[in-house]
Amino acid sequence: MSTSPAPIHTARLDLVAATLAHVDAELRGPSSLAALLGASVPASWPPGEYDRAALTFFRTQFLAAGPSLDGWLTWYAMTREGSGARALVAAAGYFGPPAEGVVEIGYSVAPEAQRRGHATEIVGALVARVFAMDAVHTVIAHTTDENVASTRVLLRCGFRRVGAGADAGTVRYERTRDVA
Repeated sequence: MSTSPAPIHTARLDLVAATLAHVDAELRGPSSLAALLGASVPASWPPGEYDRAALTFFRTQFLAAGPSLDGWLTWYAMTREGSGARALVAAAGYFGPPAEGVVEIGYSVAPEAQRRGHATEIVGALVARVFAMDAVHTVIAHTTDENVASTRVLLRCGFRRVGAGADAGTVRYERTRDVA
């Protein structure tokens, strides 16, 4: 039996790993997700490509593999407010456990939370988490040249452009673990 990974705390954010219960709550609606996370959910939720099809895919994965996937799919990123309240600003995470030392990440920030450095903070935290594991030596991400904001996030986080991505029109970025 696997236990959910501990939340990740950054300077401004709390990242909580999704479980099947989170995905089911989110599929029921924003109020169910808000109650489970203890955070407000913006009216624009879900952001970007993190849509119902993605949630359905994650649910299928959790049902097939169980809690062993906790921490290897979605993470919810929430700001901490001075009053102790939290606000959901992004969904980010991995595309599954590492394969041959490589893991892929993705992220989507709610429109009202963009241009505040949240994506950079989230990507940095997710990369640091997996590089602390001996089993991961490379993190990859895909974006398009048109997505200038995403490209900037990846470059700020130490990724380098390595060529064409898996899907037409995408570009692959990689970051490898520093060898001490």
